[in-house]
Amino acid sequence: MCRHLAYVGPDVPLSDLLLDPAHSLLEQAWAPTDMRGGGTVNVDGFGAGWYAGDGAPRCYRAAVPMWTDEAFRQLAAGTSGGAVLAAVRSATVGMPVSAGACAPFADERWLFSHNGKVPGWPDSLAGTAAELDVVDLMTLAAPTDSAVLWALLRHRIGKGQEPVEAVTGLVGDVLRASPESRLNLLLTDGHRIIATTCTHSLWVRHADDAVAVASEPFGPERDWQPVPDRHLLVADPARLDLTPLQES
Repeated sequence: MCRHLAYVGPDVPLSDLLLDPAHSLLEQAWAPTDMRGGGTVNVDGFGAGWYAGDGAPRCYRAAVPMWTDEAFRQLAAGTSGGAVLAAVRSATVGMPVSAGACAPFADERWLFSHNGKVPGWPDSLAGTAAELDVVDLMTLAAPTDSAVLWALLRHRIGKGQEPVEAVTGLVGDVLRASPESRLNLLLTDGHRIIATTCTHSLWVRHADDAVAVASEPFGPERDWQPVPDRHLLVADPARLDLTPLQES
């Protein structure tokens, strides 16, 4: 599927999070260790999002393997952020390889990533996606399950749902429509991280006035702990809550 991470804490260069640590996201592009049957490498593009001084997210996305993009390496060394969301992609068979299909997806103050797939796409999501405005569907960043999940989540938050409720409600709706779905979601507003586990691996490190959530640990091994499957994580630098997902 994909590998992704989110970070909230003191400002750090993007390269310190994504490129330079042991088993970094860069390394996970070609040498992931826990894909759980969701592919072997993550070379179908990548993306990184961070927050500028005005509080709005900025994104860099490309439909190439992360290690081939020298422009991103230079940008990552010279760009810092106190909140970051990034991913490397393994495209589901039949879905396009394009920059628009790569996480993070962004809107207003939000950054979003989906690690997984929705079997039976597109039919399995048609009923849930019917709540979207036609214009939303016609302007998707890419014709993929992840893009539809983001459109649904953005729509529900925009209609006034609390973000945690929107995330958990979406997971429940998708699992009812397609029970074998893999739904590791990451959402951040630059201040906290909301994440779910559903089939794929996720780890959390909560230390040194920062929180990091990642498909696989990177950097020093200390302080990382696995997030149990079928759980919701809500965290900021001062707090970490883990609760079982209620799917019914």
